[in-house]
Amino acid sequence: MKRIHKERDRLLRRLARTTAIVGSVGAFACLLVPGTAAGSELAVATALSIGIAALAIVHTLRGSLAAALALVAASVVLVFLLGATSVLDPGAATALAITGGVTSASVAPTLVVRRRGTLLVGALAALVLIAEWIAAVLFGHSLVAVAVVTAVGWAVLGVLGAWLDNGVGVAAARIAEVGRAHEAERLASELEAQQRQDARVLHDTVLATLSLLAHSGVGVGASALRDQAGDDARLLRQLRLGVPLDAGSNAIFSPGSDDDLLSTTFESVRQRFARMGLDVSWHGAGQLSLPRERLDALVGALGECLENVRRHSGVLEADVTITDDDLTVRAMVTDAGDGFEPDTVGPARLGFAESVVGRLNAVGGRARVFSSPGSGTTVMLEVPKG
Repeated sequence: MKRIHKERDRLLRRLARTTAIVGSVGAFACLLVPGTAAGSELAVATALSIGIAALAIVHTLRGSLAAALALVAASVVLVFLLGATSVLDPGAATALAITGGVTSASVAPTLVVRRRGTLLVGALAALVLIAEWIAAVLFGHSLVAVAVVTAVGWAVLGVLGAWLDNGVGVAAARIAEVGRAHEAERLASELEAQQRQDARVLHDTVLATLSLLAHSGVGVGASALRDQAGDDARLLRQLRLGVPLDAGSNAIFSPGSDDDLLSTTFESVRQRFARMGLDVSWHGAGQLSLPRERLDALVGALGECLENVRRHSGVLEADVTITDDDLTVRAMVTDAGDGFEPDTVGPARLGFAESVVGRLNAVGGRARVFSSPGSGTTVMLEVPKG
C-alpha cells in the first residue's frame, strides 16, 4: 500500500510542477507583448515568475507545505503588480487570469490529499480571489472574468487531485481484497494439502496395522506388531491434540535430519519390512541427496509400494533399484508375484492414488506401473532433483 501511495504523490507532484511552470511561462509570455508592462514592472514580474517556478520545484520535490504557501503568496503579489495599472490591457488581464487560475492553483492537487486538505485549498483559493477583488477596488478595474477563471482553475485542479486520490484509494482497496482472497485460497490449499498428507500417513501406518491385526498378524512377529502399534498410537495422539501429521512426524518413513542420505533412509525402510517378513534386496546408487520434501515423498511412496508387495503379491521378496541422472532420481520396485491388471485399479484406491501417485505429484514426480497377471509387478518412481 505504501508503494501505491508513493506513486500517487509522485503523479500529483508532477502535475503540480508542470502546471506551475506552464502558468509562470504563460503569464510571462503575455507580459512580453509590446506595451503590456513597463520596464520596471516587467523586471519585477520576471523575478516573481522565476521565483514561483522555483517554489513549485521545491514544493513538488520535497512536498514542502511552506513552499506551497510561499508560491501562493508570490502569486498574490504578482496579482497586485499586474492590477496596479491605470489601464488593464488584454495582455495584462490574460497574465492576471493565468496567474490566479493556473499558477497559484497549481498547489491544489498536492494539498487537497492532505488531512483537511479541502479546507486548506478553499482558503488559499479565497485568498487569491480576495486579492483580485482588492486590486479591482483599489485600481478601478473590472476583474470579474479574471475571478471566474481563478475560481474555475482552483476548482478543476482541486477536483482532479481529489479524483486521483480517490482512484488510488479504490485501487488500493481492490488490491487488498485480491490479497485477502489470495491469502484465503493459499490457506485453503495448505489445509487441503495437510489433510491429504494426514490421510496418507494414516493409511501407511494405522490402517496398515489394523489390516495386520485383522489377519491375526500372519507373517509378522509379535514384537514388530507391538513396535508398529506404539508408533501408531503416537500418531493418533498427535492427531487428537491437533498436531499436523506432516512428513516430519512419520517415524517410519521420514529421515532423522535434513542431512540424511538416501542410503540411510532406505536402510530403515528395509529393516522395517524385514521385521514384517518381506525380504527387500537393494541395488544401485546409495549415496544420493535430495531436498527434504522430495526425499520424504520418494521414501513414502516406496514404502507403500513395498507394503502392496507384502500384502498382495503372494511372495516375500522384492527388489528395489535406485538410479539417477543429472535431473531425476528413480526407484524401481519389482516383485515376481501374482501380478495384476493395472487398468483394474480404481482411481479411488487411497493406497496407490494418494500414498504413491499423490505424494510424487506433489513434488513434481510421477509413478508408472507395469504388471500383468502371473508375471509380477514393476513400479517406477521418479522425483526431480532440482
